[in-house]
Amino acid sequence: MPDLLLELRSEEIPARMQRRAAEDLKKLVTDALVERGFLYEGAKAFSTPRRLALHIAGLPARGEAVREERRGPRVGAPEAAIQGFLKGAGLASLDEAQRISDPKKGEFYLAVIERPGRATLDVLAELLPEIIKSFPWPKAMRWGTASAQPGALRWVRPLQSIVATFGPETETPEVVPFAVGGIAAGTVTYGHRFLAPGPIEVRRFDDYIQALERAKVILDADRRKDVILHDARDLAFARGLDLVEDEGLLEEVAGLVEWPVVLMGSFDAAFLDIPAEAIRATIRANQKCFVLRKSGSEDLAPAFILVSNLLASDGGLAVTAGNERVVRARLSDAKFFWETDKAIRLEDRLPKLDSIVFHEKLGTQGERIARIAALAQELAPLVGADPVLAERAARLAKADLVTEMVGEFPELQGLMGRKYAALQGEHGSVCAAIEEHYKPVGPSDRVPSDPVSIAVALADKLDTLAGFWSIDEKPTGSKDPYALRRAALGVIRLILENRIRLPLTEAVLPDAFDAQRAGQQAVILDFSAGAERVEAALAALPPDTDLFADPRIDDLLAFFADRLKVYLRDQGARHDLIDAVFALPGQDDLLMVVRRVEALQAFLETEDGKNLLAGVKRASNILRIEEKKDGRAYDAAPDSALAASGEPAEQALAEALAGAAATASQAIASEDFAGAMRALSTLRAPVDAFFQDVTVNAPDPKLRENRLLLLNALRAATRAVADFSKIEG
Repeated sequence: MPDLLLELRSEEIPARMQRRAAEDLKKLVTDALVERGFLYEGAKAFSTPRRLALHIAGLPARGEAVREERRGPRVGAPEAAIQGFLKGAGLASLDEAQRISDPKKGEFYLAVIERPGRATLDVLAELLPEIIKSFPWPKAMRWGTASAQPGALRWVRPLQSIVATFGPETETPEVVPFAVGGIAAGTVTYGHRFLAPGPIEVRRFDDYIQALERAKVILDADRRKDVILHDARDLAFARGLDLVEDEGLLEEVAGLVEWPVVLMGSFDAAFLDIPAEAIRATIRANQKCFVLRKSGSEDLAPAFILVSNLLASDGGLAVTAGNERVVRARLSDAKFFWETDKAIRLEDRLPKLDSIVFHEKLGTQGERIARIAALAQELAPLVGADPVLAERAARLAKADLVTEMVGEFPELQGLMGRKYAALQGEHGSVCAAIEEHYKPVGPSDRVPSDPVSIAVALADKLDTLAGFWSIDEKPTGSKDPYALRRAALGVIRLILENRIRLPLTEAVLPDAFDAQRAGQQAVILDFSAGAERVEAALAALPPDTDLFADPRIDDLLAFFADRLKVYLRDQGARHDLIDAVFALPGQDDLLMVVRRVEALQAFLETEDGKNLLAGVKRASNILRIEEKKDGRAYDAAPDSALAASGEPAEQALAEALAGAAATASQAIASEDFAGAMRALSTLRAPVDAFFQDVTVNAPDPKLRENRLLLLNALRAATRAVADFSKIEG
């Protein structure tokens, strides 16, 4: 079967774009082929700093013939409909169409369209230029004299050559005949810019790979990464050191070189007085180099690994020396930042935050810090933290944003704050919270366990959520510019993984919803927080406060519910069970929600659970129909005496309900949800017997009403745990 080899060589492709561009090229070409009926055996894309390449194996030499029957209008239809049919089917006149008779719809026209299979080479020549012209680079440019012409080619950097060949392995492939931007496809590429700059004739993919290797180009980015990683480990080991591995940096460096050459440089050991994280950030950000540790130790060594794109005649001495000079200069800057920052206490930096706007509608960083500190102090007793330490940590948490070191390396925020706090003698929990209050940043990030860190991290995230909800800036679709989904998931993980009882209607208090509205302080009150909390909040308000209730509290809680579904789905929980628990009023204690879901899921995996669910759903359906028909709700307690005078199964269900409901309520009050499920499981047999032996719509109106009330009692008993009507199955 023939293969396609395609290479697009350009002046440069930024490292951050290479992987995505290679995958885009593969998807665009393969999708276009499949859409035209050309299937293939396999495809793989490659990228280097100067080229994108694609190999598609097992394409047919020619597409299959197509026979299509296209039904047209009825005989005698208006002329416009006839002409539209002829044009769409590619027919010259109705003489080329068939007349088909349908017993129900009468006669109509039918076009039989037969297209011979097209040569794959012709199809490639048609689709490749369009893909190249419309390639989805995040940023692209025009160049040369043709750039002023309409429709000029746009590419990430100037496109220099195109290789495009198609054919079987046993024969000489043909060049796919097309040109883009004045560059014709051919069989000539070029190797390493400096080590092998001459032209290379290539035909097949295997020849292409080998020719590039001889010309000092490793085409596969993963192989370049592997070479860099193993050579770096070996070089470090030979010097008695350990490599500090960095997957992100490795990916970036592999996108900067076509022929990686690993070298080791060094710097003055005096720079090791700088925090290790700052040294790593400096060397990583400015020189794209890896740092090293002393063997078997966490202490950095005064050395680093660099990756060159040159196989120098002097063994890399000049390249290494040049990198050492730059590293020395950068570490000198970092040392200056470190010494300068140490001289100023964190609290003395706080006034600078008053002039930094967090959001135009939410005030400055200084105002935000005041809110977070107050909320952290309030949350502290709920999470087992010292309120004084929580307030202190929150007050200092953002102070390092205005330090020299964080100004130069924003990724060190929090971490440098912890260092400076420790130097000025702050409590260990305060130091930890300054660094950890940003956590967890992502699904794989560590969750803080120190109570002070938890209080400040929750306050920070809840203030963010409440603030943006108060100005109606919520995530929409895939857009989430303020990372509010991440903040909500952070709150969920902090609560669940630390097993904290924290009802959100108490955590999201009115003071977390303070907002500026037309220059007047407005406070959003959540009346479900409890009368005492609301009265206390009211008493603390200034006389001129604009007071109103706001449904956005409920909206924010619904947002938490959606994020919890995502979190629990990843843990294997069913989404319908989460809906069933959240359907109950007042479900804002996330830890209790999860416990209910876990108990419910375990219960429904048993035979008793499955059968009881079916019975409750049947009862709910009957009630819904009868309540709609009667125009009333059957929500009163059933008459036990009347039930006792009815069928034996009716009497048995009434007695079982009374006992199970009481036991389940007691279990739920003590937060024993598994015990509540065990109590409900006793209803399985009487419910089955009731539906088998008892007619709900009895002729006697009183008996019918009481039986409907009995079904409502069943529904109410299970609703103490969850709304079974929301459960699938």
